[in-house]
Amino acid sequence: MTMQLRGDPDREWADAFLDSQTIPIRVATRTPAGGLWMLSLWYGYEPGDGSLHLATSASAQVVEYLEHDPELAFEVSTNQPPYRGVRGQGEASLEPDDEKALLRALVDEYLGDRDTDLANWLLRDDREEIHVTVDVDRAYAWDYSDRMSAADSTD
Repeated sequence: MTMQLRGDPDREWADAFLDSQTIPIRVATRTPAGGLWMLSLWYGYEPGDGSLHLATSASAQVVEYLEHDPELAFEVSTNQPPYRGVRGQGEASLEPDDEKALLRALVDEYLGDRDTDLANWLLRDDREEIHVTVDVDRAYAWDYSDRMSAADSTD
């Protein structure tokens, strides 16, 4: 799918933002009972096709939820000023990541070192991993850097 992007920053900005961040993606999905569920996961981004790649344990509840209803909403945004980010919606597909290739890449990106207690726990042999690919339908990007820097200069 080709991402349809709205908002002030252009696609090049959104691609660069999503590709450069090491902050978790917030994902909202529906439960089989029709409720809403939100969680944060590590992600990687493919600027060429606009897809997001999420890693999660095969036993995580979100796997059941996405198998039931693959549509989701997401947001990657900064928590500190200046606020900027990309949010949108898409459809998830799931496949086993038997070799933990995605998870290994994300551990390197987010932790910078595989020789930590968290990395060892995540990469342990008995953990079954799922690679979630999100084909983004629509997205909205924002960057309040200009307006927030103007506000900061008045202090």
